[in-house]
Amino acid sequence: MFEKLVAIEPVSLVPAAEKRLHQYAREVVLYGDIPQSDAEIAARIADADAVLLSYTSRLSRAAMGQCPRLRYVGMCCSLYSEESANVDIPYARQRGIDVRGIRDYGDRGVVEYVLWQLSEILHGFGGRPSWDTVPREFTGLCSGIVGLGTSGGMIAEALHFMGADVRYYSRTRKPEAESRGIRYQPLDELLRECEAVFTCLNKNVILLHKEQFAQLGSRKILFNTSIGPAADLAALAGWLKDERNLFCCDTVGALGDKSLLGQKNVLCIDTSAGRTREAFELLSQKVLANIQNHLEGR
Repeated sequence: MFEKLVAIEPVSLVPAAEKRLHQYAREVVLYGDIPQSDAEIAARIADADAVLLSYTSRLSRAAMGQCPRLRYVGMCCSLYSEESANVDIPYARQRGIDVRGIRDYGDRGVVEYVLWQLSEILHGFGGRPSWDTVPREFTGLCSGIVGLGTSGGMIAEALHFMGADVRYYSRTRKPEAESRGIRYQPLDELLRECEAVFTCLNKNVILLHKEQFAQLGSRKILFNTSIGPAADLAALAGWLKDERNLFCCDTVGALGDKSLLGQKNVLCIDTSAGRTREAFELLSQKVLANIQNHLEGR
């Protein structure tokens, strides 16, 4: 059992999960706002031996260095790699601090967002002009998924189920997806041939630059479902100067620059599609499971 557990900011646990925290620590402190500096983070942690944080703060070496009793960090957000994490994991490892994150908890909402937005574009629902002169189905739509992880794989399967011609690019081949009819293509070839492209990449991975946008060309639909931008901002802005192109995302973070929001060919709903009731329930389950596994030495 922990002596003291501190959530340094809102971490999206459901109320029942917040109550469960008291089973794992003698003292539990939950902050309701986001700290503004390393010093404030360190002051909030103080003598705690366990800390929780979400994606809105960074737990740095400077902050952890002021917390000698800290031995557990629970990330209530996605942990894909050390490089993209908002916790200095190499430093934590040096200190013997166990850092555990979660993943794959908000993907269904993202898939639903993609299907809704793409339907609106192709059909002209909601008063929009349809993408072509007449409304279109997903059937036969040449669609490219860039990054076939969990969310990318789910988008690919959904589009494939709806009859789209789905291709993918990934650093590693996915034989199981290919066995179901989702075809691998090199990135440049995929960008040239696909009418709709979906970037589903890890945080801090910028894959689309000027050269890739040149391959993507004109009259294309580009979705970014990543947590952060997947494209070089200057290159994206240049591509969007062609009003026949369309860029879609759920959050400004995925867009990367608020200045692009006013453009007619930028569709941003400015809310995270993955933050649903079901996602918070799943997030809470995974955060609590990480704590319990740590305390049991697993």
